[in-house]
Amino acid sequence: MNNVIQTITDLTQYSHEAEWFEFKQNWFEPTELGTYISALANSAAIIGKKEAYFVWGIHDKTHEIVGTDFDPNQDVSGEPLKHWLARQMSPDCNFIFSEEEIDDKRVVLLTIPAAKTVPLSFANERYIRIGSSKEKLRKYPEKESFLFAVLRNGFPTIENTPAKYQDLTFEKLLIYYGAKGIRLNEKTFKKNLGFYTADGKYNLLAQLLSDNSHFSQRVAIFSGKTKTDKLYSVREFGQTCLLYTLDEVLRYGEILNIPQADERGRIVERKEVPLFDSGAFREALINAFVHNKWVGGNEPMITVYSDRMEILSRGTMPPEQTLDGFFAGESIPVNQKLSEIFLQLHISEKTGRGVPEITRVYGKESYTFRENSIVVTIPFNWIHVMGEDDTVNDGVNRSINGSSTDKTTQKTTQKTTQKLSTAQKEMLEFLNNNPSAGRKKIAEELKNLTEDGVKYNLKVLQEKGIIKHIGPDKGGYWKIIDKDGDK
Repeated sequence: MNNVIQTITDLTQYSHEAEWFEFKQNWFEPTELGTYISALANSAAIIGKKEAYFVWGIHDKTHEIVGTDFDPNQDVSGEPLKHWLARQMSPDCNFIFSEEEIDDKRVVLLTIPAAKTVPLSFANERYIRIGSSKEKLRKYPEKESFLFAVLRNGFPTIENTPAKYQDLTFEKLLIYYGAKGIRLNEKTFKKNLGFYTADGKYNLLAQLLSDNSHFSQRVAIFSGKTKTDKLYSVREFGQTCLLYTLDEVLRYGEILNIPQADERGRIVERKEVPLFDSGAFREALINAFVHNKWVGGNEPMITVYSDRMEILSRGTMPPEQTLDGFFAGESIPVNQKLSEIFLQLHISEKTGRGVPEITRVYGKESYTFRENSIVVTIPFNWIHVMGEDDTVNDGVNRSINGSSTDKTTQKTTQKTTQKLSTAQKEMLEFLNNNPSAGRKKIAEELKNLTEDGVKYNLKVLQEKGIIKHIGPDKGGYWKIIDKDGDK
């Protein structure tokens, strides 16, 4: 696959347009295109992208490849479009038009280098993207100031950003390393770990790993499926070395992962079924801490609902990263030095197995890419409705938040918990037509799940009572008990 096709393919996988790329079908207005080039170039610089893109032949809502009649070689006011645009750009901008065919449909890609020394202007006006809209930069003085700072000093990182606090101590860090069997030299470890900015101040990396990072990590638990439901609990961790905060949240995750007694089909031994996959949770949380955009002043956000957990990290993928590379486990750290420290302490691995481990269990749909954040959704595998086993003779069910519901409401809640993930629905549809298929065959057909992922989701479907395996492991078949996953 050539670079143009690969770039367009990657862009179409995003759920919506961002500050650094725009989709159109046949649209063309030369002056507006010039302002788009300015806005995209300046916005790419602000978020650390090396290039921005304008693509013709893509539906801007569905991101479907529809083809285009746009001609990048047409004349504008008696001169070629490229010359007309370039003449009004300041400073010079080496943008490039390319065209290819994808699925027999013509597409045109305009590649725009990010602004470098000064913001890019068109017709003596500088532009910026605010979400997916285009605005004059001078209307947003804070963004203008930030853009100049980026162009002057480079994209802000936890290494070149000064710590807000300079009276830092590191006793806990020394103890943590010691517990891992690594002895740090007290005279040189700060320099060796990269705790200083170019002018000798403590940087944000040092603050994060100091005895008091001044960052608090909250875990919020809601009684229902949205934040409009009752806030059941808020636990706060932090105000300490980031490594200890991570350990505390991981331990709290073990508490949340309630082992459930599965009495269904019990003969002698009772099965214990976890609420969610602990390995996927661990990888998602570590990734959130390592790749969070700490320079924005915010920590990751962990929110627990009745049917799922969401782990949100601030910021987007690294500029050099693609979606295909991301899901393949190609590790390009957002925070290079912090990632190296996590590797040194064996908290994470250099194999890049984090994302593949999560998608192996929950599929690619567990990831949501928002404008300024990445969210991992971990669904809960409830054997029973929360509190279901506490049902007493008066027919009232005591739920997790202490409220009561009658049997009619309980049945409705049970029905809601039967909702399936996209991968599980696809698997159910395939099994309906191929009841004798094994795990390998299912994985080959669905493509977005490995055999282990298929095994996990088959188990979920069986535990929900939606499918049942008839006969021996080899030579048997799958019986669909509840095709819609909604009893």
